[in-house]
Amino acid sequence: MSKKALIQVIEGIADNKYVLGDRLALVGFSAPDIESCVASMAMAQGELGHSRILYHWVLDIKGHKGKKPDISNETGKSFTELRKIDGWVKLIAGFYVTNVAMDVILDAMIESNNPDVRSNINKLYLEHKEHCIYSEGWALKLMNDIGGVPRKFKEELNKILPQAEAWLKEVETIQGLDEYIVQKNLLSRFQEQIAKVTGIGAVTNA
Repeated sequence: MSKKALIQVIEGIADNKYVLGDRLALVGFSAPDIESCVASMAMAQGELGHSRILYHWVLDIKGHKGKKPDISNETGKSFTELRKIDGWVKLIAGFYVTNVAMDVILDAMIESNNPDVRSNINKLYLEHKEHCIYSEGWALKLMNDIGGVPRKFKEELNKILPQAEAWLKEVETIQGLDEYIVQKNLLSRFQEQIAKVTGIGAVTNA
């Protein structure tokens, strides 16, 4: 059961990274400035690379032998709001919230001190922290923008936040994960992180 539970969590992270990578590449061209556009393309490659690493880890857990297949789609565990991304504001809301949720779980996986977990996500974990910095910076910029942007951004946050919270609640209660993940306080840690952005100038320009 423990391996099946671990696969469920890994695929959840991998699917969200896969969809984020796809949307960062497709929607990133609508960024408000060239620097953000270039950064979005780089983040897209990073997210897709991370998803590939995670999908291949799942194959290893399942005992796959030989050459790993190319990844052409997700397994269906990504947030539905990510699949709906069609513009820059929605992209950043999804990128930010999903990154925070994944970061909480990845932190909990590292905290388990499981050698197999560490060997499979150490490099990914460090790169993911850079994605978190970018997504938080973009989120703060939109929260403190002018006109109707902050209001629209808050609306998009409110659409995806329940999905991220539901995922973290689920991971907290999955049986057989204690060897791989420290499952305590995942939701509260997520909410504390989100408050760092939503609590700064959130309604100033609404």
